[in-house]
Amino acid sequence: MTIFAKIIAGEIPCHKIYEDDHVLAFLDISPIARGHTLVVPKEPAPTLDKLSDEASAAIGRVLPRISRAVLAATGATQFNVLQNNGPLAHQAVFHVHFHIIPKLDSASGLGVEWPSGRLDDGPALAKAIASKL
Repeated sequence: MTIFAKIIAGEIPCHKIYEDDHVLAFLDISPIARGHTLVVPKEPAPTLDKLSDEASAAIGRVLPRISRAVLAATGATQFNVLQNNGPLAHQAVFHVHFHIIPKLDSASGLGVEWPSGRLDDGPALAKAIASKL
């Protein structure tokens, strides 16, 4: 059982922001910015690709609303939404979760390096991905 499953079950306390039948949102206890919030589906899935359409839709319905509340409460006007899947993608808790991370200034919040590459096989890759839908 993950720490998020224990929080959802009420076994570990949290600073709750939002809860409905499918989603729980609470403050991160190790924030990288004031207001850093976690949005977690109650369905136990380790990565986004394993999450049901219903749970995904429930997250999608509330993520904008929770983001607006975080911005209003912190005074931030910009933010990142981060979601990692698997150890190579820096996932530490293997229960789907989204981070809402306010950017209060250029030094706060999430710093991102983006080592851009080249798209050499766009048509073939797009066709391969589309064929798997």
